[in-house]
Amino acid sequence: MTLASLSPQAALPSPSTAVWQLGPVPIRAYALCIIAGIVLACWVTERRLRQRGVAPGAVLDIAVWAVPAGIIGARIYHVITSPEKYFGAGGDPMKAFAIWEGGLGIWGAVAGGALGAWIAARQLGIPFGVVADALAPGLPLAQAVGRLGNWFNNELFGGRTTLPWGLEIHRMDPDNPGHALRDDAGQPILEPGLYQPTFLYELLWNLGVAALVLVLDRRFKLGRGRAFALYVMGYTVGRFWIELMRTDEANQILGVRLNVWTAALVFLGALIYFVRVRGPRDYLIPLGPAATPTPPPTSDLSQVDLSERETPTRAAAPEGYRVVSEEQYAAWQETGVVPPVDDDSQPDDGEPSADAVADDLAPSDDEPADAPSAVRGDRADATGVRPADRDS
Repeated sequence: MTLASLSPQAALPSPSTAVWQLGPVPIRAYALCIIAGIVLACWVTERRLRQRGVAPGAVLDIAVWAVPAGIIGARIYHVITSPEKYFGAGGDPMKAFAIWEGGLGIWGAVAGGALGAWIAARQLGIPFGVVADALAPGLPLAQAVGRLGNWFNNELFGGRTTLPWGLEIHRMDPDNPGHALRDDAGQPILEPGLYQPTFLYELLWNLGVAALVLVLDRRFKLGRGRAFALYVMGYTVGRFWIELMRTDEANQILGVRLNVWTAALVFLGALIYFVRVRGPRDYLIPLGPAATPTPPPTSDLSQVDLSERETPTRAAAPEGYRVVSEEQYAAWQETGVVPPVDDDSQPDDGEPSADAVADDLAPSDDEPADAPSAVRGDRADATGVRPADRDS
């Protein structure tokens, strides 16, 4: 008789293998789940960025910075909060770089990813609040997918339970990571009893947080980073009570797990931001070559230049973005005309108002009224107004 036969029939099973060999390359289930979560988050964020006026493909430029920074931040948080594994008695400091052996902290991942996204947003000329709000529902979806990796690893479970959805846990082989120990008959060995599936609780909670952000963002048109703050509040509430159920080894402060304190403090910070920050959702109009939407074709097939179709050119990336209201963005999409700059809406950016531009373009006393348009155009360039602004 094995330990597996002592478990009740009604139970959630766990995989006995979390690593597969593809020749000399190990394929880890946890890594696959993390990658799948990143892809899902990028897809959701790309759609939401485009709805706000950001050029297609910008999410890839953001991910190039955010993903590596998030992984580094996650590892740093883990090492800082569990230093004895690497710098204590019998610890190996070089193991701090062995990310493939596990050990990533979600708090460090969010902080590092946010820093990377901020750097990318500055390079692209996109307000960081727009990027953060676009990311808000994609992050909990990515976390939900990532929690499946903990299921494969038979880790991060809770205490013993008799609930019908209790989780079976395999006794993993320390000499063969990613594989369960097996008995004499070759069957994987289970720990006695069933355990709270905290990975599943957090997975379902994260799906609920994503739905909450999508619904409230659509209803109230959250902006200025408030959708992201809503995600943080929703996630930390769930993490608070789920963390209290976990029984895996963790550092404690005053008898309470460190991540419980972290969840409470992060929740308070997000709540203060959500309550204090106000303002409408920002929309963006690209500047430069992509400033004017391409009008629909009006000619018949006999006038189509087939040579252009054979050698298509990639649309030029915008030089930057102009923040506008939802009404201005809708009008620009319909007409292709960039709205004039309003001193009241953009008082501190140093860009001249529409009236100032008109005064500057008007002929002066020393300049004939019939001066060549090129001269006036050069003067317009000197004001810092782009061609799309002059068209309006």
